[in-house]
Amino acid sequence: MKVLIELPTWLGDCVMATPAIENIVNFDNDTQITLIGSFVSIEALKNHPEVVKTVVLSKKYRDLVKISKELGDFDIFFSFRSSIRSKFLKFFISAENKYQFDKNTYQNRHQVEKYNDFVNDSLSINLTAKKLQIYGYSTSKNKKKILGINPGASYGSAKRWYPEEFAKVAGELSSQYDIVIFGGPGEKDIAMDIEKSLLEKGIDNYQNLAANTTIPELIDHISKLDLFITGDSGPMHVAAAFQVPTVAIFGPTKDDETSQWMNDKSIIVKKNLGCQPCMKRTCPLQHHECMKLITAVEVLDAVKGLD
Repeated sequence: MKVLIELPTWLGDCVMATPAIENIVNFDNDTQITLIGSFVSIEALKNHPEVVKTVVLSKKYRDLVKISKELGDFDIFFSFRSSIRSKFLKFFISAENKYQFDKNTYQNRHQVEKYNDFVNDSLSINLTAKKLQIYGYSTSKNKKKILGINPGASYGSAKRWYPEEFAKVAGELSSQYDIVIFGGPGEKDIAMDIEKSLLEKGIDNYQNLAANTTIPELIDHISKLDLFITGDSGPMHVAAAFQVPTVAIFGPTKDDETSQWMNDKSIIVKKNLGCQPCMKRTCPLQHHECMKLITAVEVLDAVKGLD
């Protein structure tokens, strides 16, 4: 069965789609998958053993027509995106059956379940969503334990906890762990603030990898962590795929929909304010108390709760 899959754009959504993709594979024992999507999503999932081809999609509509013709014919096309651009792409794709995720149809459940229910409904099956799956990485650990801290979130500033609080947590745990600071290109300043705070405390057993990793390198580093402290972000879901003990700090987003999926060692730290979850990229009330009120002590207590 030749299957074409358009992946979600964001790293976290892409990883949360993996149980549904596994169930597409389980539907037919001779599945050949072509993946199309953003550069980030392709880089994350390109090592799947059933993937025979990957294509990074252009953002230009006229290029989508050309790509659709070049891809050839398929038995089934799944799009895990509900955008107008994906509807346009779907029209030109040559496939016997075409299915597109509709975010308005699948609501009020975890994002993993939304994607899995979409596949179940499309194929008229009833398979459960199992653990997240990212192929091609070794989970061998280093001799000294490694703590990863991830202060960024591509979605927007409302999801970010404060660098000075991350630094306090990292400082308290620095005698037990070597520290790795993660972050994307837009988060270098935040990571530098944490690095500066650590140096002021005389702590030098750290690496600052913000904006210095490819997607495969990011995944590889996270797979080897012994502890991860992060906001609601793509790397958080990568950690869940490798069962990394995690403290996840939530503010404006819905933890019942985007928390780590099936990670046995995962604790959420959040405030239950009347304005939560607002689902905004920046705080609409301009006080950001959903994050500001969370202290380093609370996060350190959560770390103890993982033992």
